[in-house]
Amino acid sequence: MPTKTAPAGGDTALIDRPRTAPDVAVHEPVEDGAPWVVQRGHHQHFRVAPDLARLIRTLDGTRDHAELAQVLGPPWTSGHVDTAVRKLAGSKLLDDGRPRRRRASWVRFVPPLTVQFTVVRPDRVLARLVPVISALANRAMAVLAAAVAVGGILALALLAPALTDALGRPLPLAAYLGVVAGVLATTVVHEIGHGAVLTYYGGRPSRMGVMLFYLSPAFFCDVSDGWRLPHPQQRVKVALAGITTQTVIAGSAALTALFLGPTTLRDALLVLALTTYVSGLVNLLPLVKLDGYIALMSHLDIPHLRDRAMTDGRRYLTRVLFGGRYERELPGRSWAVPYGLACAAFPLYIVAGALALWSDVLQRMGPVGAWMLFLGLGYLVYRLGAGYVRACREARAAGGRAWRMAAVTAVVAGAVTAAALLVHLPLTVSGGYVTRADGRVELVLPTSADRTLIREGATVELLRSGLMTKKQTGSATVATAAPAESTASISAFLPVRTDALPSPVLAYRLHVGHAPEDRTGTARIDAGSRPLWDWALTKYIAPVWR
Repeated sequence: MPTKTAPAGGDTALIDRPRTAPDVAVHEPVEDGAPWVVQRGHHQHFRVAPDLARLIRTLDGTRDHAELAQVLGPPWTSGHVDTAVRKLAGSKLLDDGRPRRRRASWVRFVPPLTVQFTVVRPDRVLARLVPVISALANRAMAVLAAAVAVGGILALALLAPALTDALGRPLPLAAYLGVVAGVLATTVVHEIGHGAVLTYYGGRPSRMGVMLFYLSPAFFCDVSDGWRLPHPQQRVKVALAGITTQTVIAGSAALTALFLGPTTLRDALLVLALTTYVSGLVNLLPLVKLDGYIALMSHLDIPHLRDRAMTDGRRYLTRVLFGGRYERELPGRSWAVPYGLACAAFPLYIVAGALALWSDVLQRMGPVGAWMLFLGLGYLVYRLGAGYVRACREARAAGGRAWRMAAVTAVVAGAVTAAALLVHLPLTVSGGYVTRADGRVELVLPTSADRTLIREGATVELLRSGLMTKKQTGSATVATAAPAESTASISAFLPVRTDALPSPVLAYRLHVGHAPEDRTGTARIDAGSRPLWDWALTKYIAPVWR
């Protein structure tokens, strides 16, 4: 449980005769050896020692510290009660006398970048399904699930050429809609799996709904009640239940595709299977608050593992850079520092990787894509800056030397400035190409594109783009830097095989050196080399204001 002290200036009467907050509940162990759990609101659970649980249960606002010590008996003393009460107040488990604002229980913000929207309360529905869950929870079903998951991987290996083809060329819009529907359905079943296993072990999933996880839409099931389960392996099974159902669905899709001929349905099933397997693998990573992290935290039986490890990692770096003395959140665990540093860096890696992977696609989407790139880069810079400021503040509080902080800050600023001025990167403009009815091939760009980047004679790569890979099938040069206003279908900008959804574009005539294989596709234009600062400004910031 957190160990903050009560804020200064609080109402001393409420500390002298403490009372638990209205939204706090104490849960007894579900069986011998299980922990006592204090619940605050719908979402937060703290495991506490039995003596502290007894204290919390007696806080009704009618007794002072001496009377509470007398009621509780040894080993409690008035001093012990005073220390415990102030810690409970700092953890916001006591009534502070302030009128509580009623917050919408259907929406919740989870730092740093997750917003959850509750849709249903699933506990009653899942409680009725306990007989079905019990019937499925046996060794035979576990063997069958493993066979389907492994069989699906073998099926993808056998269909590797077809899978590569499906990922490397545009697919019909219907195929993508089918994949999206399948992914959404799989995610719902994934979350139901968490809740079903928790219910099987006697817990109660409190909420299910949709969320924005680092700006990506997803589903969630709140299984924080799992901390009441008596055995860590039960919590591990709850955490991994979603991935288990996910891999079974992926295996089923791949095995079904094995018996189909070369059709759009087979392409969609292959993409769905691979996407679902990869999603399950990513979910196993213990560096962000996904299922793999919950399973690791449950196995080690260390609440708030990631936050505490990141604190140890940050304090290690702060001590090395600025000096000072710091307490360890996880003393005696040598792996905590490297694990915490990896946890802190991984979200930045995700954002940077997403920008690198999807920047070309987003460039071709005009103002919407430009804003998405800008916000992604802004979040990356914000997280880096906020982490550095936090480290400096923590160093000052721990006795770090001011001159070392100034020197390190100067070195960091100098390194960033030198990189911005001296490092040069190749700049490319991402667009599309269209073969007109008279055989002319035109480069097409969104109307918000920077026209000054398109030079006469610039090299243009003509590409066939798929969902995951792209292949150059032609080459050309820009015939004239003066564009004409025209229209082009969405297939020139996204890997979708359709003539629908035409949009206004800037069209540039091309001199084709090697004719492309497809009538439409994506294009990449060489815009020369720029210093890092100019490259970032041109690629990520300037498009927002055009």
